[in-house]
Amino acid sequence: MSLSSIPLCVPLSSSSSSSSKIMGNHSWMLRRVAAALVAVVFAGVAAVSAQAPVTPAPVTSALLQQVAGSLQMYVDPLPQMAKIRGYDFQKGRVVPVNLTIGMFQKNWKFHRDLPETPVFVYGQCVNSATFPGPTIVARHDVPLAVTWENHLPDRHILPWDPTVPTAIPKNGGVPTVVHLHGSAHPPQSDGSAFAWFTAGFRETGPAWTQATYRYPNVQPPGNLWYHDHALGLTRANLLAGLLGAYVIEKPEVDVPMDLPCDDDDLHLVIADRSFNVDGSLYMNSTGVAPSIHPQWQPEYFGEAITVNGKAWPFLAVHRRRYRFRILNASNARYFNVSLSNGMPFHVVGSDASYLAAPVTVSSLLISPAEMFDVVVDFSMSPTAEVEMLNSAPYPFPTGTAPGPLNGKVMKFVVTPNGPRDPPDNSTVPDREVPYANVASPGPTSETRYIVMYEYLTPSGQSTHLYINGLRLEDPVTETPRSGTTELWHVINLTGDNHPLHIHLGMFQAVKMQQLLDLQAFTDCMTQVNDAVKCGVDQHAVGPVVPVPDHEKTWKNVVKVPPGFVTTVVVAFKLVDTNQVYPFDVTAEPGYVYHCHILDHEDNAMIRPLKLLP
Repeated sequence: MSLSSIPLCVPLSSSSSSSSKIMGNHSWMLRRVAAALVAVVFAGVAAVSAQAPVTPAPVTSALLQQVAGSLQMYVDPLPQMAKIRGYDFQKGRVVPVNLTIGMFQKNWKFHRDLPETPVFVYGQCVNSATFPGPTIVARHDVPLAVTWENHLPDRHILPWDPTVPTAIPKNGGVPTVVHLHGSAHPPQSDGSAFAWFTAGFRETGPAWTQATYRYPNVQPPGNLWYHDHALGLTRANLLAGLLGAYVIEKPEVDVPMDLPCDDDDLHLVIADRSFNVDGSLYMNSTGVAPSIHPQWQPEYFGEAITVNGKAWPFLAVHRRRYRFRILNASNARYFNVSLSNGMPFHVVGSDASYLAAPVTVSSLLISPAEMFDVVVDFSMSPTAEVEMLNSAPYPFPTGTAPGPLNGKVMKFVVTPNGPRDPPDNSTVPDREVPYANVASPGPTSETRYIVMYEYLTPSGQSTHLYINGLRLEDPVTETPRSGTTELWHVINLTGDNHPLHIHLGMFQAVKMQQLLDLQAFTDCMTQVNDAVKCGVDQHAVGPVVPVPDHEKTWKNVVKVPPGFVTTVVVAFKLVDTNQVYPFDVTAEPGYVYHCHILDHEDNAMIRPLKLLP
């Protein structure tokens, strides 16, 4: 692609200019922890394809820790991404707009003392593109059209593995496709893994049909995000930076709550990354079982913790309330965040929905792809500095405890209120939305068993992960009817907690019950792959773990603990109005559901979802 074909400046259309003004066997896998975390990984090994980059020297975990450890914490201010308004005003009325957002390669400064890092990022043009991408602010019931353009180079900046199901163009280029995570939209705009395209739409995947995606924004107000979803490349494309936040506003719901707004309403996009000495992103180029998958490993864990594209930033805050929309955009790392001085989080929302009422917690466990909407009242801070800490093991829940690097996220510096500071009239409301909670599963049209497996080599290395023992390419088995509610019993026969994500639908976990005599049940499932025939009701009689109150709302990510049956109510309708979707959900290429640990999704814990009329 020639430089002249890449947008270099912000478009000057009326909507864009106004936008710029605002805003083998199934078993436990504990043995793989050491293989995933301790191995000396050679990034200089020849890449698995002609497109993969070559690093001249071997990279060890000790060197990666040394690079991350050399970066002084809390010296870079927390950035805020530019906001793009996904609607406009004409004669006092809100009207739809069309946006064009591209994907570009550029250099990004993750830390004051780190050389610039080549990244893939979203933006309206190359010089305004950011890591993460701009925050799109949409309006409820106002449709938004976005043309996603690929301006990426012919070669990827990170290694990738052609032995997992992967989009591999015949003529080079980096395949991409955009999924709006948490959105209710037609299948053609879902970002199917098979709808990928390369630069200039030179090559497209078998499910690609259109360059412009249409988002009706008909669901309840809340927090979403957009990210790459290309087949087999999601982990590499997101690691490179292809992600950004998206908000659906509904003033008649939002405004009466009097939550902190404007400069006191901030996104915190948390993502772990490792860096080479030259500042480039590190991703392993040797697989955990290289004779089977030359590059793929079951989880990526970075040494440095970035927030809004800065490693361990700080944020100066006044003694007032702040609203933080926290997204875990990591490939595989869970975060259990808390504040060092004991201040609580007042949780007002999770994923794309408000709660029925705020819930106050001292810590928040956030899985990959999960979001929490919280209020923190710094007027109550007993200290002038507050660290956000992380205590989640990796892999979660039985892996390594975080250390002095990945145990810290960012710092808040509390400054006195000035004479010109406006008064803080925000609140933590007593009540929020009436549609959030599901008191009981209620009548359902279908009950399904969803079983998570991991396959290992005889020596215990992971080779791939499936749902119900099936691949993405296998015939669809989940065919819910539009407008109905189903009950899914999600059975986790692996050693990991998996963040289960569903496209289009929304769901809530209502019960988590431990499986007893797990090995016998797993052995039966290995042979039969049928939960009923293997007597799941006789095994799912262990302790019940309550669903946290701050997760009792309509979510698009549900945590599925290992060795448990997690019962999930799944709604294939608009949960706030109990209405069917106002578009054809039965069209091709359909939808999917999958684990949102990206390394698992790529290989290949993902299944098709086909809705019926």
